[in-house]
Amino acid sequence: MEVQQFYYDNKVVKKFLYATMFWGIVGMSVGLLLAFMFLFPNITDGISWLSFGRLRPLHTNAVIFAFIGNAIFAGVYYSTQRLLKARMYSDFLSGFNFWGWQLIIVAAAITLPLGYTTSKEYAELEWPIDIAIAVVWVAFGVNLIGTMIKRRQRHLYVALWFYLATFVTVAVLHIFNSLELPVSGLKSYSVYAGVQDALVQWWYGHNAVAFFLTTPFLGLMYYFIPKAANRPVYSYKLSIVHFWSLIFIYIWAGPHHLLYSALPDWAQNLGVAFSIMLLAPSWGGMINGLLTLRGAWDKVRTDPTLKFMVVAITGYGMATFEGPLLSLKNVNAIAHFSDWIIAHVHVGALAWNGFLTFGMIYWLVPKMFKTKLASIGLANFHFWIGTLGIILYTLPMYVAGFTQALMWKEFNPNGTLVYGNFLETVTEIMPMYWMRAIGGTMYIIGACVMIYNVVLTIRAGSDVEDELAEAPALVRVSKRRISGETFHTWLERKPVQLTILATVAILIGGVVQIIPTILVKSNIPTITSVKPYTPLELEGRDLYIREGCVGCHSQMVRPFRSEVERYGEYAKAGEFVYDHPFLWGSKRTGPDLLRVGGKYSDNWHLNHMYDPQSTSSGSIMPSYSWLVRDKLDKSDTESKMEAMITLGVPYTSDDVKNAQANMDTQGTKIENNLYADPDFAKTYEADKKYAKENNLEFTEMRDREIVAMIAYLQRLGTDIKIKETGELIPENK
Repeated sequence: MEVQQFYYDNKVVKKFLYATMFWGIVGMSVGLLLAFMFLFPNITDGISWLSFGRLRPLHTNAVIFAFIGNAIFAGVYYSTQRLLKARMYSDFLSGFNFWGWQLIIVAAAITLPLGYTTSKEYAELEWPIDIAIAVVWVAFGVNLIGTMIKRRQRHLYVALWFYLATFVTVAVLHIFNSLELPVSGLKSYSVYAGVQDALVQWWYGHNAVAFFLTTPFLGLMYYFIPKAANRPVYSYKLSIVHFWSLIFIYIWAGPHHLLYSALPDWAQNLGVAFSIMLLAPSWGGMINGLLTLRGAWDKVRTDPTLKFMVVAITGYGMATFEGPLLSLKNVNAIAHFSDWIIAHVHVGALAWNGFLTFGMIYWLVPKMFKTKLASIGLANFHFWIGTLGIILYTLPMYVAGFTQALMWKEFNPNGTLVYGNFLETVTEIMPMYWMRAIGGTMYIIGACVMIYNVVLTIRAGSDVEDELAEAPALVRVSKRRISGETFHTWLERKPVQLTILATVAILIGGVVQIIPTILVKSNIPTITSVKPYTPLELEGRDLYIREGCVGCHSQMVRPFRSEVERYGEYAKAGEFVYDHPFLWGSKRTGPDLLRVGGKYSDNWHLNHMYDPQSTSSGSIMPSYSWLVRDKLDKSDTESKMEAMITLGVPYTSDDVKNAQANMDTQGTKIENNLYADPDFAKTYEADKKYAKENNLEFTEMRDREIVAMIAYLQRLGTDIKIKETGELIPENK
């Protein structure tokens, strides 16, 4: 049999490893800054691009796509070459994948703090960057499948199945969720509206967790744990059941993020049913990973790499048990919008993704640099301080979540809320926020220790960029099944067919859930009194999106007695038909805003944005003082309205033509309302006089961003009229 010599490409793996460590520290540092902002809300006072609302999506994108994304590519490029006994299909595509991905990350790091965002969770990046993501991701997929086609190993190992499912599913999710209509170079509107947008977003959002944070890491688990433990995978049959059941069931579970919302009940119930079923394949994978270590527990006690991996798999098991639990309606009614969800998410992120990445790095670096890990002691220190950091982060967040839920729902004997002031809850959980910050600090210290250890290891080793290898040439056999060959064994030597079947498996759930919601109009009943936003309100809504207000405030009153008592009438699907994108939110650090319109005066809103503590003692909301100072950019208003017309919002040509005049009229009315406050009038006139005396440009209040924000906030929830009984008032009454 002919034996061929070839070279593994270690260069691209090393680049992705370096990027993983660099962006990991960046993403974690931003997260730690955000944690301290809960304790010191004005720590970045007056700096718009360092405000909480703009930094939060930077943190999630940096951790998910920069830290974890680069780790995925590093592990996939290393393991794929060795599993297939072949160099990657194209060195050019490998380099394009690396540099393209880093440029996307840099673009995100620039645009998100500047306020260029779609506001859709885990998909905040604007349309030019979305296109770049699609191009780079396709290049990765071509490189992966091309390598499989030219391989020297007949069968595709289980890790490769998960890599293929990751590629095709993330591509489908990203493309369909990112369908948007551009308005300008860095502004677009989602083509979906309201309930439809919410369903598509959480079909994407849940499955981004599934197919970016789970399936590729399961592939890495199936490769690196057997390698590190020097033992075969526990069960080949279990891996087959695990793979196909997981990718089929996972795609249906997205609606469990929208329970008790305005989403149709049938879609919610489908999400619940499949979420419960998801427990079986998830734990099947966990069991397969842990039982692979049978007979290797002595090595686990001494090898820090395996310690990280065992805790990672345990974290995966905990998170995937909790996911189905949280999808139960009675549990979701308590947990949703609370810090319980923050704890749940970070068990997965810190333990499963973070620790598996750390374990992979500790195993890979000595192998690639032909040396031993510089310090086992430092690696063990990293393990213990990281583990303690996870505990100190997540446990207080569970306590905070339970505390919030109980306080939000507690009633007096006379039927009134015990804690009618939302801030009473915030004050109660501040000690838990301190503990979270301490836990996060410990976790990042551990990551820094790892980087120091890795640098010492690299310096002691030798740099081998092209690693010599040899393997027999692959002898091609019949494309048909040969005698005694099972269907799955045949499929394992057919990468194209495997990819097609995986694509079909993941498409079924999405098609069943999304198409009826989009195409069947009766699923989203309209309310005739709901009208499009005025031009000034539309601009204010875009400011709300720019500042990331949706990260702390929901706009979805659920049909619970406690929420109706606190916020007003529960949300109706027809209220959101002109919302591109939807802004239901997923966390209540502050109160719900769906019915805030008319609840407070214009002056209250101005003072609240300028100095939140002046209107709400004890508030942890930061100041948005630049909204009061900065001039509103109205140059794209007509283009925005025309884009909305294209998306089905019933603006008329006269609405567009008169947009500037209408904004001036509505802005002047708000400006006059502000004058009702003597303190405002005195300060405003003094500023105007000072500007005139010093020949400085002065922006009239009606032309400032705060006026547009006030216009939007005062509009919220006012389209429908509610009787005291809570019933909708018919339009003719």
